[in-house]
Amino acid sequence: QVQLVESGGGLVQAGGSLELSCAAAGRILATTIMGWYRRGPGKQRELVATIASDGAKNYADSVKGRFTISGDNRKNMVYLHMSGLKPEDTAVYYCSARNELGIFYEYWGQGTQVTVSS
Repeated sequence: QVQLVESGGGLVQAGGSLELSCAAAGRILATTIMGWYRRGPGKQRELVATIASDGAKNYADSVKGRFTISGDNRKNMVYLHMSGLKPEDTAVYYCSARNELGIFYEYWGQGTQVTVSS
């Protein structure tokens, strides 16, 4: 079982920055891919960014150059630094932990609201 707790959401003006944090607890395999997803108003959940244990990163085209995902394996933390925020980035942001090698699992945090005002 893996528990994920997000923090750092809030209200920010367009062009501003925010950093989200995700604290992971439990049995996390080294092959786990950590990620950030979001669900905007009236939209489906979409990928924002992922990071593998070897540091490989993947970003949605809509956030490339503006968002940066990072992780601290020793602390079991994952971060999402967001800059150049736009109103369309308004969403609930979810942290995820997914493992597909060996034992499959997928866990989600409860989400943290990010609101970008124009």
